[in-house]
Amino acid sequence: MSVNPITRSPRSDASAHKPLQKGQQTKAAIVDAALGLATQIGLEGLSIGALAEVMQMSKSGVFAHFGSREELQISVVREYHARFEEEVFYPAINAPRGLPRLRMLFENWMKRTSVEIDSGCIYISGAVEFDDRPGPVRDALASSVNTWLSAMRRAVEIAIEEGHLAPDTDAAQMAFEIHALILALHYEARFLRSPDSASRAVRAFENIVTRFGRAPAPAARKTTKTPAAARTRG
Repeated sequence: MSVNPITRSPRSDASAHKPLQKGQQTKAAIVDAALGLATQIGLEGLSIGALAEVMQMSKSGVFAHFGSREELQISVVREYHARFEEEVFYPAINAPRGLPRLRMLFENWMKRTSVEIDSGCIYISGAVEFDDRPGPVRDALASSVNTWLSAMRRAVEIAIEEGHLAPDTDAAQMAFEIHALILALHYEARFLRSPDSASRAVRAFENIVTRFGRAPAPAARKTTKTPAAARTRG
């Protein structure tokens, strides 16, 4: 099973607006409704019956588009991943290489997180539901998250190559810490309702950048010339 890779080219306007056939339109509408449900009740809460009720379709009509509840869940993961790419990753591509691009990736991630504080995050809720349940749905979720984290790690590596971060920066460690603060933001904002969680996340990101940033070059050491008379004394 594969998911939309984050390294693909952004969808062109022509392809984004290409008319879908009726069956494709119906399936897209079902996936959209399923994604809306999943953000509220989780992937595990999805059922063909509940979706048929929302879509005002028969169960057999919904089932015909997917063949199983599992395939429906995987379709939702793929759609969530595609939307995540469009909102977080692709807008940052046009930013200058290095730290500016890394900052934009984080800013876009924060924007999406601010919305998901109310609606929920499939990556996070899915991890809770499927962390110890092997199978295609877990594989789809893990593949999506790993693809995104690999892109974040690559952005850190480029910032190192551009000289914006210290040459000995551990890219995997920095990406890990950025991911960790987003997870903390979700917990603080969505569960604990902490009002200042977003500003704390921004400050935490700046602290990470500062810690991994290039150390300023040491200032040239001043040498004081000793007068010749003083050198001859003693």
